[in-house]
Amino acid sequence: QGVLVPGLGTFAVVPEQINSTEEVYVVRRPVFQLDMDVSCLQELVFPTVMIPGDIMIMPLDYWSLSQTNSLPPDLVRGCVEETILLYSFQLRDRQHPAFAFENIGILSCQDNVLCMQFHCSCIAGLESQDTWVALLLT
Repeated sequence: QGVLVPGLGTFAVVPEQINSTEEVYVVRRPVFQLDMDVSCLQELVFPTVMIPGDIMIMPLDYWSLSQTNSLPPDLVRGCVEETILLYSFQLRDRQHPAFAFENIGILSCQDNVLCMQFHCSCIAGLESQDTWVALLLT
């Protein structure tokens, strides 16, 4: 399943088959498909990631988020929306702050390349069998 963060992009876990000389590995790895207003991304390069059509994409669950921090869902929604709006304004103004997602990774811009770098712990948590292969791929 994937999660759509409106105005920012979609996080998903996709299976990927890797053929080695000795065996075939199928690993689950995290991906991020950017979905921002292109006017925010002037002069920035970002990797094109396509999430397969068979992966179910769900909207961000503000109610569940509100349960983890004891804030009302509407307040959580407003905070997420305002944070994404601020981030897009900063990109438009050629500021390149890092956008950290707890326990997931960091969306950062280095040398005008905007990309998602997943934490090793996130990747390892998704793939218990072939962790090293998944880490190398991501």
